[in-house]
Amino acid sequence: MKELQQRIESSFETGDVDTGAVEAVIAALDEGRLRVAEKIDGEWVVHGWVKQAILLYFRTASMNVGSYGDGYTYYDKIPLKTDLVRQNVRLVPPGTIRYGAHVEPGCVVMPGYVNIGAFVGAGTMVDTWATVGSCAQIGRRVHLSGGVGIGGVLEPPGARPVIIEDGCFIGSRCIVVEGVLLEERAVLGAGVTITASTPIIDVTGEEEVVYKGRVPARSVVIPGVRAKTFPAGEYHLPCALIIGQRSAKTDDKTSLNSVLREFALAV
Repeated sequence: MKELQQRIESSFETGDVDTGAVEAVIAALDEGRLRVAEKIDGEWVVHGWVKQAILLYFRTASMNVGSYGDGYTYYDKIPLKTDLVRQNVRLVPPGTIRYGAHVEPGCVVMPGYVNIGAFVGAGTMVDTWATVGSCAQIGRRVHLSGGVGIGGVLEPPGARPVIIEDGCFIGSRCIVVEGVLLEERAVLGAGVTITASTPIIDVTGEEEVVYKGRVPARSVVIPGVRAKTFPAGEYHLPCALIIGQRSAKTDDKTSLNSVLREFALAV
């Protein structure tokens, strides 16, 4: 991919767009041969040039009329993903997967949305009205419950996208944005909102431990509030509370309800 990277970076810098290189990158994303971010030697690495290609694609692609089933017409620059049967991806109408996103075999996408540049791992459920934003990286055997919002991160190109590692469970109406990383097998109870600046507070010990932008592996998280004093008075601001750790016996999807019952979590 080195030559392709050089062509994209040159296009982005000069404005003289190499459309062949752009189309090759989007095709590679769609087929899963290329990812916006990947884990290398235990660390997530962002390929900013791939995001540059997506931005160039938006700039150069032409608007076209397309159809989605009988009687639904759209007008957009990006077509929808096709060949779902060969890829063994279940897409329930009116769910949408945009071209340039890769969804591995065994995934189920209910009437939700997967945007360009996103990667969704094998066996993952994108439940009803859940959205996977541009370039988000969703691991294998993840459950995104109804109404979950996974934010997209396209700019700046070098910024980390939202990353949900393998085996995580995201409860109903959760919001995860701004490049937040959920490490493997983390569990978010319903309604948790995590941004890059949200305090993620481990309250399981004698003293709190505060994280930002990262939920440690196997953490069980619920919504919380934290008092903060302003000139006008004291107000309670949202935070996320780590109230325990998921045990090995709850690793299987079939026993995930055990962890929800153990910590009395809403889903």
